[in-house]
Amino acid sequence: MTTDNSPWTHRPVEVGLVGAGPWARAMHARVLATGPETRLAAVWARRSDAARETAEPYAAHVAASFDDMLEHCEAVAFAVPPAVQAELAPLAAKAGKAVLLEKPLGPDLDSARRVADAVAEAGVVSQFVLTKRYHPTTRAFLEASRNADVSGARSCYLHGAFLGGEMATGWRLEHGALLDLGPHLIDLLDTGVGPIATIRATGDPRRWVELTCEHANGAVSQASLSGSVNVERAITRVELFGPAQPVVYDTAEIDHEECWPILRREFATAVRSGTSAELDARYGLRLQGLLDGIVFT
Repeated sequence: MTTDNSPWTHRPVEVGLVGAGPWARAMHARVLATGPETRLAAVWARRSDAARETAEPYAAHVAASFDDMLEHCEAVAFAVPPAVQAELAPLAAKAGKAVLLEKPLGPDLDSARRVADAVAEAGVVSQFVLTKRYHPTTRAFLEASRNADVSGARSCYLHGAFLGGEMATGWRLEHGALLDLGPHLIDLLDTGVGPIATIRATGDPRRWVELTCEHANGAVSQASLSGSVNVERAITRVELFGPAQPVVYDTAEIDHEECWPILRREFATAVRSGTSAELDARYGLRLQGLLDGIVFT
């Protein structure tokens, strides 16, 4: 795991965590507690025993209620199903807390808009957790794409987590790959190829779905999504084609642990500066709008 060794000159951002499921325990709690830019100040979950299990290794406050957690932090990270995030994130924003938001913002466009609007009205910092976007390899790919003349692209995000295990949770099984994996791949295509104008789809998001994206610059891209295929490890690959050599992005060899220190530092920097970076709630709403506008044929 690589870290940013430059000195952090501000006091750590006191972060409250909403959620105590597998993702909250494995990533959010651990990463926020590592610092030095952040400190895990409190954990709240609807199951108090799970909240205690998540908080105690880091000596964080086990909040008795959502309001209790808000009293112990200056920023709130969410690691809960989209419907719960859509319910509680506006309350955190209205309380003046910066928010670290998971994808998707909500289960549907209306709920996502309520989150983004609440953040805008409160004027608080927001940041969207598209984990891969914080990896140096992803950033190098997107930088290379800015100078590429792209005629078309093909991409995929495939894994088998929905087949069983801790990540085969209710909302993922209900909505499938489109809401869970879709934001990642659509973000890479929208940023790397150019703004997406329309998306058509075929298939079943709970098994396999194929997207055809038409971009405002005339390029066309394809995206294959599934969380229900038996592969040894997740496959994420994007290939951009045009008159020059292809620009290729592949996560097969990257260490995803390298994403988290960058995400943590950039969130803390945004909180201390009072200015959100590019990946904020409004951008999360854009991705949700693209997902909501998909037409199945």
